[in-house]
Amino acid sequence: MKKYFAISILLLSFVFEASAQTRGVKIGYIDMEYILQNVPDYAEANNQLEQKAQKWKQDIEAKKVEIAKLKDALKTEKALLTKELIDEREEEIKFQEDELLDFQQKRFGPNGDLMTQKAVLVKPIQDQVFNAVQDIAELKKYDFIFDKSSDLTMLFSAKRHDISDQVVRAITRAERREQLSNKELKEQEKKEYQEDVEDENPALAARKKALEDKKAARDKIMEDRKLAAEAKKKEQDDKRKAALEAREAKKNGTVPANDKTTDDKTAPETNKTTSDSTTVDPNSKEAKAAARAKIIEDRKKALEDKKKKALADREAAKKAKEEKTGEPKKEE
Repeated sequence: MKKYFAISILLLSFVFEASAQTRGVKIGYIDMEYILQNVPDYAEANNQLEQKAQKWKQDIEAKKVEIAKLKDALKTEKALLTKELIDEREEEIKFQEDELLDFQQKRFGPNGDLMTQKAVLVKPIQDQVFNAVQDIAELKKYDFIFDKSSDLTMLFSAKRHDISDQVVRAITRAERREQLSNKELKEQEKKEYQEDVEDENPALAARKKALEDKKAARDKIMEDRKLAAEAKKKEQDDKRKAALEAREAKKNGTVPANDKTTDDKTAPETNKTTSDSTTVDPNSKEAKAAARAKIIEDRKKALEDKKKKALADREAAKKAKEEKTGEPKKEE
């Protein structure tokens, strides 16, 4: 089969030889497995089929366990059973094994349910792929388009000739267009045209991607700077708020909730004008007034003490003088 296919390709190449002299032969290829994996409808349906296949496998494993139990029971009780009972048990085991084999073939055989349902799933996608390939070949003037996953042996295939992504886009575009309004359809056509231009000019696509990456990096830097500025502003606001609270507390003669009360041993006794549960700020107006009153009181007391001492000294000097002269001065 491969030999005949190669001969056909060779003959076709001779047919296109005349046109190839004026322009190069344009060749592309698709990867059907890749396309199937990236078509949403097929992926969802295939996932449901895989879940069903897992259920079948679980049923098979359960049946194997059941047969194994029958064999173990026969092996254990064989010495106690008659030949007729042994034959009956063995016949039952054989029947169960044949039934299991039939179930496996029915579900996973070459013509089983799994293969049949997979073919049913693949057929509509294959038709869509065929139509998309025809449209792309006519639009972009391809001479040959091969299927990489077919029986054709491709020893080497350059990625630039792979049109699988174009086929996937063509299929998804057709599905998407059915759900769009006229306005959205026009916008979608512009977007599709841009994608087609990028397919035809890989350098343009690479340049666009580089610009997008650069823009993303720039946006990230700006976002990081914005977050840093917000964090710094929040820190400054917190400091300003704490300073205002402290200033307000000093003005009102109270301590902020986050400050600790001063130790009773270090606080001057003259500043204890409130109860033990409240500590008066020494810089408050009340504390300053109390300190000033105490200073005045101390000065008055010092003057009185000095005056009393002067009077006492004068009386003592007078008494000493009288004793010395022996003539006490008459009091007036």
